[in-house]
Amino acid sequence: MMFTAQITIMPLKELLDPQGKAVQESLHTMHLDSIQDVRIGKHITLTIEANSKEEAEAHCKAACEKMLYNPVMETYKIIIEG
Repeated sequence: MMFTAQITIMPLKELLDPQGKAVQESLHTMHLDSIQDVRIGKHITLTIEANSKEEAEAHCKAACEKMLYNPVMETYKIIIEG
């Protein structure tokens, strides 16, 4: 069976997000002052062939932990569809 994994990788809340801060400041110069915080991360989509949703999630977690995210600086969230 084919599954699609939607992975969101975000910087840890405790860390500064310079890219997000720059975007927030730019939005404020555009008079969008109601936007109080901007955090910028990554979105990754994987297509996985597996026998079950649990197996697909295990493959996805392995990919995240071996390559896709940095545990010192980031967190990740996985949504499996299919």
